[in-house]
Amino acid sequence: MNIKTKKIIACLLLCNCIGFASAQHIDKIISKNYVDNLIKVLSGDEMQGRRPFTTGIDKAASFIEQEFSKIGLQYLPNAKSYRQTFNKYELKPEKVVLTINGKEIAAENVFFTGAKATQIDFKYSDSLSWTKLDPNKEYLPQYRALARSGKKQLVLVDAKFSEQFKKSKESSLRTSIVDEKDLTQKNAMVFVLASDSISNFTVSIASKATKMPLFNVAGVLPGKSKEKELVIFSGHYDHLGIAKNAIDQDSIMNGADDDASGTTAVIALAKYYKKLNNNQRTLIFVAFTAEEMGGFGAKYFSEQLNPDQVVAMFNIEMIGKDAKFGPNTAYITGFDKSDFGKILQKNLEGSAFSFHPDPYPKQNLFYRSDNATLAALGVPAHTISTVQIEDDKLYHTVKDEYSSLNAENILATIKGIALSAISIVKGEDTPTRIPKLNAKN
Repeated sequence: MNIKTKKIIACLLLCNCIGFASAQHIDKIISKNYVDNLIKVLSGDEMQGRRPFTTGIDKAASFIEQEFSKIGLQYLPNAKSYRQTFNKYELKPEKVVLTINGKEIAAENVFFTGAKATQIDFKYSDSLSWTKLDPNKEYLPQYRALARSGKKQLVLVDAKFSEQFKKSKESSLRTSIVDEKDLTQKNAMVFVLASDSISNFTVSIASKATKMPLFNVAGVLPGKSKEKELVIFSGHYDHLGIAKNAIDQDSIMNGADDDASGTTAVIALAKYYKKLNNNQRTLIFVAFTAEEMGGFGAKYFSEQLNPDQVVAMFNIEMIGKDAKFGPNTAYITGFDKSDFGKILQKNLEGSAFSFHPDPYPKQNLFYRSDNATLAALGVPAHTISTVQIEDDKLYHTVKDEYSSLNAENILATIKGIALSAISIVKGEDTPTRIPKLNAKN
């Protein structure tokens, strides 16, 4: 055996030893019990489903703050706590009065959606005055298209859709979040169970707007040689709160997978990198609020920093169950938009875990999560997930509880992210930038 061959073998043995040592090291820092405790607390009934503007989300924020403090993270620059607080308006639907052909419609047969102003009035003679759902087509696609249209219109709904109408009405009663500037917008869609022809109608919609605080929870691990370059690890800690109607005497929408699992990952990764103490770049760990109500937390956070300084964003969303690729796998949204995913794959070569491109391109997941705002600004901001969209029957239900999760999958995914991000954290790899959304060529 010549000297060159001996050197190669020695090098391989050294790499294997380092990899083994690293695996042993991470097992001590991110244990199953540690991860289980985090997700059980965050998805517990005492958090009341973590809906914004409730005591439940305040408890969740306090818990995350305590964990960040134990780890030893610093505050964001110029901050006095881990909370990044900003104000929005909570808009509560109150009343809609609808008359058709001079007769007032019973309250149970009418609801509105998309309203942002506190008072909206319109009538038959207004433009886009009314339309109807086609009884020969599916209800949901028609309803969604109109509800998201941003128009001011009355929509007649055939009696054959009465059950779907009832479910939509229940959802419409929830509060929403709006900006102050939105309170001047006078559009709303009004849905009514009716199929008769209309010769005249009037609509009067009332809502109540209250200025309320929202808060992200963010901690920082300052970088060493490249402290001005930022790497972000994020997940959203809010969920949907308490359902109007209980199922099997359960009305709390715990949001264990969505997204207590991702928030758990953010905390565990903070602990890991703090112990490792070799991050050349500055790491920011942030739990976003109000993702479920419009992504307001991520949008506000993104406005407070220079996107050109953000090297990469690991947004973690729903990692509580096996991905469709099997155990020890996860997928990355927008895989083809930068070489972020390829860097992660390279760092995991020879390990049991692997990353794959998003298997649901038609769902446009890349621009539907908290990575979207920074991605639109050119940041290699990607979401990591394992959720099997076509088979997930517990999404946004009271059944999304800790007992439904695969704890081993969560642990494996967190460790996979931790090890795959090392070269980015150390400043050795820099993902390519994403073309800015709406950028002119």
